[in-house]
Amino acid sequence: MVDTATIASHVVSGLDVVLLLGGGFLAGIINTMAGGGSLLTVPLLVLAGAPGNVANGSNRVGVLTGTFSAATTFRRLGVAGFAGVGRILGPAVAGSVVGSIAVSSLADSTFERAFGIVMIPILFLSLKRPDTAKLAQRPPWAPWVTTLVFFGIGVYGGAFQAGVGLMLIVALSRSGVDLVLANHIKVITVFVFTAFALPVFILNHQVRWAPALVLAGGLAVGSFTGAHITVAGGEKVVRPVLVVAVVVLAGRLLGLY
Repeated sequence: MVDTATIASHVVSGLDVVLLLGGGFLAGIINTMAGGGSLLTVPLLVLAGAPGNVANGSNRVGVLTGTFSAATTFRRLGVAGFAGVGRILGPAVAGSVVGSIAVSSLADSTFERAFGIVMIPILFLSLKRPDTAKLAQRPPWAPWVTTLVFFGIGVYGGAFQAGVGLMLIVALSRSGVDLVLANHIKVITVFVFTAFALPVFILNHQVRWAPALVLAGGLAVGSFTGAHITVAGGEKVVRPVLVVAVVVLAGRLLGLY
């Protein structure tokens, strides 16, 4: 017999479709220009009825489509980031698998509270990012330091995802990479380690496909748009929206209202 309660739990309402498409579009722009879009998308998935870790896993479907869209758009616009990605992919992918396995074992309520807490410092990082030009002028890291840094970023990305693009931008700038090129390398890296992390959530039955695919559509279009905005040189318009949305959604996850 078909479990009607299970079917109902996977139905996406019209309002949820609008919120997921709109939130995904905005998050795709934010992710491509810097990072932090998952600060919007994971809470929106929770509001759409997905438990915490299911929302976290489902979000990776959209991250995968969004980063693929952004990476190919950067490529068509003449930004060549593939040559600079090899040295960071290995440790980042290894870290993402470790992080995704660790976080998938958390209770949903524990994940939601942890994510609500993580949202606020990541928001501050997204609003007041380090001076990438100054970072680029510092001496390069030793190879073992580079490996540890990108492994740590991969662990965080595999676990929480939100803001991992910001961390990659800072680390890449510290390695002397130009900001636009760093954005291309960032989306390639996030795409690859998400491709390794997503199966962990699928195997743990922590992906709800209906809202995940709706969100993925919004993220793909937003990422395409964000790549054009990045190359054109503008991003200020989305910051006020990000601030309001993150504060409201963080309070919701923390149970403040």
